[in-house]
Amino acid sequence: MEKSQIHSSIDWQKPGKQHGHLFIPYSYNLAGWANLMVPVTMLKNGDGPTALVLAGNHGDEYPGQVAILRLCRELALEQVRGRVILIPCLTIPASKAMTRLSPLDGKNFNRVFPGSATGTVSDMLAHYLTTVLFPLADIVIDIHTGGRSMDFVPCATMHLVADKTQRRKMIEGTEAWNSDIAFVYADVAGTGLLPVEAERQGKTVVTTEMGGGEIVTPAVHRLTQSGLRNVLVHFGVVKGEKIPRTKPVRWVQALDREDYRFAPESGMYENLIDVGGDVKAGQTIGLIHFLERPDRDPLPVTATTAGVVIAVRGPSLAAQGDCVACIAHDVDVRVL
Repeated sequence: MEKSQIHSSIDWQKPGKQHGHLFIPYSYNLAGWANLMVPVTMLKNGDGPTALVLAGNHGDEYPGQVAILRLCRELALEQVRGRVILIPCLTIPASKAMTRLSPLDGKNFNRVFPGSATGTVSDMLAHYLTTVLFPLADIVIDIHTGGRSMDFVPCATMHLVADKTQRRKMIEGTEAWNSDIAFVYADVAGTGLLPVEAERQGKTVVTTEMGGGEIVTPAVHRLTQSGLRNVLVHFGVVKGEKIPRTKPVRWVQALDREDYRFAPESGMYENLIDVGGDVKAGQTIGLIHFLERPDRDPLPVTATTAGVVIAVRGPSLAAQGDCVACIAHDVDVRVL
């Protein structure tokens, strides 16, 4: 196994609360001996499970970054039973640039796992998570939004993993987020995802899509922060009273490629259905307009099946092949 080049100033076995960094070596034109410093906070107190809590997998997804920054400051050692490892932002250069991809290497961090000890900055950090941090963890929480590209119904999400015991723990963790909708999704845009690697290692993985777009509402911030803490309480890593649901979670899934609607041509996309709205099979959910062809009728994008619009495209301009909507379908959680 390749040895990581990343240095950590955190002692992962030392009790107490530590603020430190992961030091990732890289070079650029003005610094041959540079390190990208990724802030980490760890709290270790007695026996108990380990939760690895992550945000900023994509730089332009901010609610999770804010929620974890709050926990780094506010979570007291005596509130922890076990160990909590908090990384507010995995891709700091992308966060500062308000981009999905890392400006350092142009990579989507959520497509490079299991990573490489001798690759780019993104590869090296993915490799460190794969070989050092995932093995320490029992629970992995990866907080996402739709970023600038998609707007989601704020929801906790998960993959349908094969192992039934692992799946049941993930269902329980997903429900503990207390979002009105829980979403089971498929990967239609490549491999190398962070949650998939953690799942492969048998971890209980909870992910989210906390809305999207550049504007983050107070309601989304509240749900992200309260949901994260409630999941940690649910798994017994953080002490406190678990907040119960006031109504059942609506479980939906989009596991067929046809549930993900892609722009057949480039143009200006008009959403016709509000995110969270129900649609019928064959219903037009959006129109692609052609700025240079005002004489041409817009091209309809339709729902192939009935369901709920769980996500829609954010930017009005869409290139051919961009996902412009996702249609999810109700599912009985008891059969998952």
